[in-house]
This record gives sequence, C-alpha cells and structure tokens, in this order.
Amino acid sequence: MTSSEISVSSARGRWIVAATVLGSALAMLDATVVNIALPAIGRDLGAGVTGLQWTLSGYTLALASLILLGGSLGDRLGRRRVFVWGTVWFAAASVLCGLAPSIEVLIAARLLQGVGAALLTPGSLALISASIKADDRGAAIGLWSGLGGVASAVGPLLGGWLVDAVGWRSVFLINIPLAVVVVWVAAKHVPESRDPHAAGRLDVPGAVAVAAALGLLTYGLIESQVPAVLLGVAAVAVFVVIERRSHDPLVPPSLFASRVFLAANLVTFAVYAALGGVFFLLVLQLQFAVGYSPIAAGVATLPITALMLVLSARAGRIAGCIGPRIPMTVGPLLAALGLLLMLRVGPGSTYATDILPAVVVFGLGLSALVAPLTGAVLGAVSTDRAGIASGVNNAVARTSQLLAVAALPALAGIAGSDYSAPETFSDGFHTAMLICAGLLVIGAVIAAVLIRGTGDEASNCPPHCDIGSPPPASRRTA
Repeated sequence: MTSSEISVSSARGRWIVAATVLGSALAMLDATVVNIALPAIGRDLGAGVTGLQWTLSGYTLALASLILLGGSLGDRLGRRRVFVWGTVWFAAASVLCGLAPSIEVLIAARLLQGVGAALLTPGSLALISASIKADDRGAAIGLWSGLGGVASAVGPLLGGWLVDAVGWRSVFLINIPLAVVVVWVAAKHVPESRDPHAAGRLDVPGAVAVAAALGLLTYGLIESQVPAVLLGVAAVAVFVVIERRSHDPLVPPSLFASRVFLAANLVTFAVYAALGGVFFLLVLQLQFAVGYSPIAAGVATLPITALMLVLSARAGRIAGCIGPRIPMTVGPLLAALGLLLMLRVGPGSTYATDILPAVVVFGLGLSALVAPLTGAVLGAVSTDRAGIASGVNNAVARTSQLLAVAALPALAGIAGSDYSAPETFSDGFHTAMLICAGLLVIGAVIAAVLIRGTGDEASNCPPHCDIGSPPPASRRTA
C-alpha cells in the first residue's frame, strides 16, 4: 500500500491522524495555557506588561517569520522528518521555558520554542494530505480540525488548573510527554513524503527579510522605538521586492491576483489583530482587575471555544450555500458588539451579568466568521495551490496577532504597567477593546465591499437547501 492509498479507517490511518492532531495540539495548547499563566509568570519573575508582551510575542515572532520556510523544508527534506525535528526542538525549548530563572531567559526560550512550532505546524496537515487517500482526505481533515478544536477548548481549563495546582512552569513541562508520544507514533506509523515538484532552492533571502521586518516592527512597537518601526517598514518593502523577483518565492505574488484571496487576507489581518489583542488582554483583565484565579479565568472564556466547536461547521456549510460575503460581514460586526459588552468587565463585575453575555456574543461572531473566511481563502485558488494559500493566510493571521500584542498596550496606555492598580489596568483594557472592535468593523467593511459576487448566490439557493450537509459542487464558492 502506497502512502497516498491509506484509508482513514485503517489502523495506520488512525495513527497518522493521531500523530498530526497531537503535534498540532502542542502548538495550540501552548498558546492557550501560556495566556492563562501570564499573571503568575509576571509575579514570579518580576515582569511587567512589557515582559509579558515579549513572552507571547517572542514565540509568535519566530512562528510567523518561519512558518512558510518550515513548510518548504518539509516539502524538500521530507514532511515526517521535519515534523519530528520540529517536535523535538519544541520539546527541548519547552524544558528551557520551564526552567527559566528570569524573564529574559524565558523570552529567549520562547523564541526557540517558536522555531520548533514553525517546523512542526505546517507538516501536521501536509502529512494527512500526502498520506491519506483522496476519498478519505476530507474525513481525516475533519477529524484533525475537530480534535484540534477540542485541544483548544481544553487549553484554558488545563492551563488554569496547572497554574493553580502545580505552578506556571508546569504549563511548559507538560509538553514533554506529549512530544515523546508524537515522535514515537510518527516514527512508527507515519510514512515519509516529499513534494516531487518542489524547487531545489529555498527562498532564504525572503525568509531573512520577513524575519528582520517582523523583528524590527515588534521591537519598535513594544519598546516605543520609532526608528525600529521605520526600519521594519523598510524591511517589509525589501521583502516584497525579493518575492517579486524570486523564482521560488515564499509568498507567490500571483496569489494576490485573485480579488477574493486578497480581500480574505485583508479581512484576516484586521480580524486576527483584534483576536490577538482580546485573547492577550482578557485573561489579564479577569485576573488583575476582576480578581479571578487562573482556573476561573480559563473557565470564564470557555463559552467562546465551545460555541466555535458547535457552530463553526454549520457556518461553513451555510457559507457554501450562500457564499462567504454575508457571514464574513455579519460575523465581525457581532464580535465587535461582544467587545463593546466587554466594556462592562472590570473591578466588581459579576460573571452572569457582565462577563458571560460579552463572551457569548463574541463567540457567536467568531463562529459565524472563521469557517467562511477559511473557505474563502481556499476557494479563491486552484486546488493545487491550496497548500500555499493556506500557509500564506496562516502567516498573515500570526503576523497580525504578533503586531497587535506588540502595539495595543502602548496604544491603550498600559505598556510598562506593573498591574498593581486594577482601575488603571481596567481603563487601558477598555480602550484596547474599543480599538479591537474598530478593527473588527474594518474587517466587516472590507468583506462587504471587496468580496463581491460570492454572497449573491443566496437568491439561487433553493428553500430546501440542506445546510446540514455539504452543498452541491455547482453551488460551492470558487
């Protein structure tokens, strides 16, 4: 049996899905549990908001800068090999994070951890696409997505429990046994695969340029250094020139010839910048200003993930019937309304009347948006370019989150805060939520204006259209 003929229902197929889900879960869990642990890290290592920004941004900086290069390495050197390398690297960096004696060492270890994530993350889905037979690939990707969603849902609860029961260092050390299982399963059950059409040369100049650009922008925004920001903008321009001239670019400029692809990535940039800011600051607000414990803060945000798990698949099917334009417009507006409700979250807030309505409305907005946005990105390109299109969109999302976490505290007036004054931090949180709501509205406007012709199929969608099942191919959005 060749690697591309493996059935998802076979023992080997199940092992492949298990390895890829656990591998991607490492990166997903790390993002959610570290958010919950930030206040405890700050108290133990004597770090203010700037130090916590770098703790998150160091990881995201390395991941966003190198994720496309990681995918290219897998195509050339072997997807399983690079996936395993990334997992081992991620685990080793996690040990350094768990043993870090200072915030500076922790930030350096987080940068290394992001490098490992950039190696393992692209290979996760690529291994399924290369190994599972075509007829079963949709089911395998569905399992990967659904089980990955469960990992995201467990993250806040697990992170809160670990911080309360064991301490913040455990949120990094828990990665070690998971990584051991991933490496063992991958080595024993996952076949090796490469892209026979991959070009021989890697776009190293492009990778260096994008890493320099994001590094300079992140440093300039967090440390309020205007010259670094200007140099970062110049490095972005250099990256664009390199990509236009490269024979094998990390980001093929031809992708953006599609209006829908361009619009979907503009929406992604605006929306995911807002999400990065919300998920960074909300758990801090719940612990610093409201007085929640880590586990209580994790539980408080669970409705967002629960709603996405329950509703995202149906939102994707609806978008397949009526096109992505309407959900990509309504979703961000609904999420923005949720952020306006978060203006009521502060000292003395109660969960039932102040916090729960905000996270529910916000979660409903994300549920309406995320799956149609992903569908619009993939539907805007031919099937043979779906992998690179997804990778570019992932990099755009990571980049916008990185820049939002770097810029928002300064814009909201809480950069450098030692969070000893809950009222001051709360005022800054409310300012940040208004900025994030504005970003969501911008995303909605872009979708409404630029994704034309993809939402007009609603009039052609018959009354008996079953949104509980995939739409016919003739009505799927291209």
